[in-house]
Amino acid sequence: MEDIANVIELKDVSKDYGDFKLDDVSFSVPEGSVCGFIGQNGAGKTTTIQIILDAINRDSGEVYVFGKSMDKDSALLRENIGVVFDEMGFHDFLNARQINTIMKNVYKNWNQERYFEYLKLFSLPTKKACGSFSRGMRMKLQIATALSHNAKLLIMDEPTSGLDPIVRNEMLQIFREYVVEEDHTILLSSHITGDLEKLADEVVFIDGGKIVLKGNKDEILEKHGILRCKKDELKNISESLLVSAETSSLGAEVLVNDRKAAEKLYPEMIIEPAELEQIMIYYVNRAKGQKTSERQGDL
Repeated sequence: MEDIANVIELKDVSKDYGDFKLDDVSFSVPEGSVCGFIGQNGAGKTTTIQIILDAINRDSGEVYVFGKSMDKDSALLRENIGVVFDEMGFHDFLNARQINTIMKNVYKNWNQERYFEYLKLFSLPTKKACGSFSRGMRMKLQIATALSHNAKLLIMDEPTSGLDPIVRNEMLQIFREYVVEEDHTILLSSHITGDLEKLADEVVFIDGGKIVLKGNKDEILEKHGILRCKKDELKNISESLLVSAETSSLGAEVLVNDRKAAEKLYPEMIIEPAELEQIMIYYVNRAKGQKTSERQGDL
């Protein structure tokens, strides 16, 4: 496959359901990277992934995968995409051997030997109906399938949700090894930001159907900070730096969008690095505050 800068590219993608709208979503996923697609449940992550995979129609915008339009080449492009969803897509009565037989007729590049190697690695039974599998076993079966047809891109929707920490860590290690091989690429949707801090190179944050933040994960973490001050000092914080604030009887905590600038302006205040989860929460709270203000303005 020819070298390209971005494996996934979305331009002004919209989908209106009436009670929810995916609103002019634009972002790209560089080749050879892990992109963490974060946001609370209902933010639009799954809808966006379904549009990327051409599983649902979009109202407007453009989607390119491997530099080609999904409108024209979706069937061909799917050959190079491995998919792992929150819910298993296999019938409960199928076992791993039967799934292998089905996949051989679905993918031209299906690698039976690799598939059974993954089953062995994951300690998955081959003759037991997958409907009796635990959640962790079901996710491992999906991952074994996704990684066994020479896919260059892995798209996953909440693959580690509900798994215990040991299994989650095992999954993350498998994803790391996959990306190291041949510049493979991952788009991983999750609300478990701790996993993405360990794994992701890029981060795209969606809330209420809109992209709130996107870019290199380390740069986003380096840029933001948690500032702690007294409640009466909150009014002194520059609005251009303040994302949102939380107050309590002990004082105030503020997410600032430029930690170095805040350190220069407020040297007497405590400013600490922010985690991805904190960044997500404060941006969501800001959006909630804006919506509240808009509603009050309409009254």
